[in-house]
Amino acid sequence: MEDNLKLRKALATEAELLSDLALRSKAHWDYSAEFIEACREELTYSQQDLENNHFYVLEESLEDSKVIVGFYALIQLSSQTIELEALFVEPACIGKGYGRKLIEHGKDRARALGVSKMLIHGDPNAKKFYETIGGVLIDEKESGSIAGRYLPLFEIYLS
Repeated sequence: MEDNLKLRKALATEAELLSDLALRSKAHWDYSAEFIEACREELTYSQQDLENNHFYVLEESLEDSKVIVGFYALIQLSSQTIELEALFVEPACIGKGYGRKLIEHGKDRARALGVSKMLIHGDPNAKKFYETIGGVLIDEKESGSIAGRYLPLFEIYLS
C-alpha cells in the first residue's frame, strides 16, 4: 500500500462523515437527486452501527491532514457467512484502485473472523468491479430503498 494510505478501524464518531461519503459515492453514478434522497436512510450509519459491526476506513495523508477516501463495512450473518454491507469511495478517487484495496482488506478480515463466504449486494453500476475481484453473480435482491429495483447478489468463497 502506498506510504500515504492507511487502513484502520472506523471510529464511532465518524458515522456522519461515512454516511455523507456513501451518498456522494452513490451520486457518482449520475443518479437523480430524488434517487439519492430515497437512498439516504439506507446509507445512513449510526455510531452504534460502527461500534457493533466491522467498519474500516482508508485514510490518505495529505501534507498536514488525513482524509478518509473510502470505507467498507462487514456484517457477520452466521459462523460461515459475512455480508459486505458497504463499500464506498470518494468520487474523485474512484478508478485509483482504492476500492480494490478496501475489498481485499475486507476479504482478509473476513478470513480472520473464520468465515468462508462473503455475500455482496452491489449497485448495478459496480457489477464489473465485483466480478473482477472474484464475485460470482448468484441472484438478485430487491433494493431496500427503491421498490421494484433489483440489485445483483454476488458470492465470494474465501477459503
